[in-house]
Amino acid sequence: MYVRWFGDLNLGDRSSVGGKGASLGELTRAGIRVPPGFVVTTAAFETALAALDPAAGIRAAIERLDAGDLDAVSKLSESIRTRFAAAKLPADLLGTVAQAYAALVGAGAGTDAAVAVRSSATSEDSADASFAGLQDTHLCVRGAQDVIRSLGACWSSLYSRESVMYRLRLGLPERHVAMGVVVQRMLESRSSGVMFTRSPLTGDRSVITIEAGLGLGSALVGGEVTPDNYVVAKVTGDIVKRTVSAKTVRHVSAAGGGVRVEALEGPLQLQPALSDAEIHALADIGKRVEQHYGSPQDIEWAIAADEAGREHVYLLQSRPETVWSRRDTEPVAQPAARAYDHVLAALGGLRR
Repeated sequence: MYVRWFGDLNLGDRSSVGGKGASLGELTRAGIRVPPGFVVTTAAFETALAALDPAAGIRAAIERLDAGDLDAVSKLSESIRTRFAAAKLPADLLGTVAQAYAALVGAGAGTDAAVAVRSSATSEDSADASFAGLQDTHLCVRGAQDVIRSLGACWSSLYSRESVMYRLRLGLPERHVAMGVVVQRMLESRSSGVMFTRSPLTGDRSVITIEAGLGLGSALVGGEVTPDNYVVAKVTGDIVKRTVSAKTVRHVSAAGGGVRVEALEGPLQLQPALSDAEIHALADIGKRVEQHYGSPQDIEWAIAADEAGREHVYLLQSRPETVWSRRDTEPVAQPAARAYDHVLAALGGLRR
């Protein structure tokens, strides 16, 4: 099966649609507002990989690499990506993706309605590895042919030097790595950002931290703006910290596809990205998502208008928070053979 829709997916489908696709399906089924879409499955990726690598040598070649040999990793990565760019994909796969795109955008939206095409590797967005920013995302993609080109670019990005190095350093078996690709309706975001259901600075689980910018989230992700920062107490809902930053640019959809950088002038630079009501709405959604998953979350969100002009909060992704959660699980001391050995060790430390 080359295509699966969000409404048919949950976290158990990671192996067939990747981490991002499985999470978007899980959020959709949980009743969280998510831009509609589908995932081009790992089965499609395996078909494409077999077309360009019939001898099945790519994965074995990667596993033979030394993570410390940057030159060898770079040369192999470039070679694989060149082969992806030249590969001729099966017609039935391309036709299935084009039909799903047409169904997603709807007959009334025309043939060039914008979508986001986003990598969704099977190894990403887990409790052990995030791969955030290492694989491709293409915004404001218009038309079936550009969707297919972006699909190929996302598959190829699995073999970027940075992605391959990260997998080697984690010791991930290459045979278990595959790529799903998310295709979902593009939002004209008025504001967007990220939300952490524990403090990213201190690990405090009693607060929610929200970072927000104007326009599309790519300006924030790319480090082009300093976001507004809001900290909300989970129990009381109080906004305990508020920092509004000067935002000199925002990203908006370009008419011909892709993203355009728009300069912000005068008072608009210091316009808060969120109202108090929106901050509270985001915090409520964050608590709901954390409760659903049972662990702290790192959430991408956007605020955009629907076809009737009503603005809503949409979630674009939710992944496990990894930095502080990993520290929580690390043992603080090695177990001693006898209980009182801990006491003796502590007394020895005091004497020193």
